[in-house]
Amino acid sequence: MPDPTPARPFRLLIVEDEKRLARALAGGLRAEGYTVDVVHDGTEGLRRAGEGTHDLIVLDIMLPGLNGYRVCAALRAAGSDVPVLMLTAKDGEYDEAEGLDTGADDYLTKPFSYVVLVARVKALLRRHGRTAAPVLRIGALTVDQGAHTVLRDGAEVTLTAKEFAVLEQLALRAGEVVSKAEILDHVWDFAYEGDLNIVEVYVSALRRKLGAGHIVTVRGAGYRLVADA
Repeated sequence: MPDPTPARPFRLLIVEDEKRLARALAGGLRAEGYTVDVVHDGTEGLRRAGEGTHDLIVLDIMLPGLNGYRVCAALRAAGSDVPVLMLTAKDGEYDEAEGLDTGADDYLTKPFSYVVLVARVKALLRRHGRTAAPVLRIGALTVDQGAHTVLRDGAEVTLTAKEFAVLEQLALRAGEVVSKAEILDHVWDFAYEGDLNIVEVYVSALRRKLGAGHIVTVRGAGYRLVADA
C-alpha cells in the first residue's frame, strides 16, 4: 500500500495547549511534507476541525475550553469522520473506553517518540483512505490546495510558496475577516518574531497578481477574500 506522505500535502490540525510541544510537532510534521495548522484550546480546535479541511487531527486531552474528549465527541456527533490521534500526559489519564466512545482512532502517551507519532499519523491516513486536498473556488479564483496552483479566469497565476500560503488561509475562510495574527500563526509559525506587517507585504503582492479588488482590508481587523474584484 502506498505511503501517505503526500505528493500533495495532507493537512493536519494540532490541538495542543503546550506551545513548545505544539511548535515542535508542527515543525517536524511540516518537514515530513504535511501542511499543519495549530491551535491551543479546545473551543478553537473544535471550530477549526469543524471546517472540514483537515485530513487528520492530533488532539490533546487536557485542554482549556473544551477537553479533547468533548471535542472528539462533538465532531463525531456532527458527522465528521476525520481521524483523531489523541495525546495524553501520562499513563492513566486516557480512559480507553471513554476514548472509544467519543470516536478517537488512536492515542499516544507523553512523552512519546516522534518516530512513533509519524508512524501513527501515516497509518491513520492509510486506514482512512484520505485523498486529495480540496480545490477552493472563490469567484474567478481557483485555489488547488493539492497542486499548490492558482487560476484566475482559467489562467494560471505564479505565486511564491509564502504567497500561496497566505492566499490559502484567506481562501479557506473566504468572505470572513482573517487577522494578521492568524495569518502569521498559520504561515510563519510560532517561531517568527519579526514585524507583524510582513503580512501586508504579501497581501500587496497578491493584489498585484490577482487584482486589487479580491482582497479587502478591514481596518483594524484584517483581510477578507471576496469573490469578485
